[in-house]
Amino acid sequence: MTDQIKEIGMRLMVMREIAEISVETMAEKTGVSVQEYLAFEKGEKDCSISFLYNAAKIFGIDVMDLMSGDSPKLSVCTVVRNGEGYDVKRNEAYQYKHLAFTFSKKNLEPFLVTVAPSDKTPELNSHDGQEFNYILKGAMEFYIDDRKYVLEKGDSVYFDSNHPHAMRAIGDEPMQFLAMVIK
Repeated sequence: MTDQIKEIGMRLMVMREIAEISVETMAEKTGVSVQEYLAFEKGEKDCSISFLYNAAKIFGIDVMDLMSGDSPKLSVCTVVRNGEGYDVKRNEAYQYKHLAFTFSKKNLEPFLVTVAPSDKTPELNSHDGQEFNYILKGAMEFYIDDRKYVLEKGDSVYFDSNHPHAMRAIGDEPMQFLAMVIK
């Protein structure tokens, strides 16, 4: 696992201990098994963004506190230049750039997501809120509940993220989309 995944795990453990919440309670509240939760804390297994949102909500903190360890500080305006943003390195196939990482008390979490093509059917995840994805380049298969849509450059999807959902890049080139996760 990457150093970033290990650091997120450490922050997860520290926040749980500060909040005086048992491993069993955190596992139940985040919808994972105790073994899986412990693997996240130990940095042995990558966790989904939806898991991090749920954990941050339980702790009453911004998701960036878990992801970066640095609390957002700005509350009026933040500018992120082209190619910049907070890199979220979760696995080889997905590259996330958080586009408002220094802004505190956000109502949504904006990400620029780049995904390598894959033949694997992705694992569905869910989290509280709603999400808007706008395809910038390439194409994806978008899964929600038992439905599948093919989305291409210029297409968008807005959905209730409480429903299990996932996506995968299709074609020969990486695809890129703007994801806005609304709390």
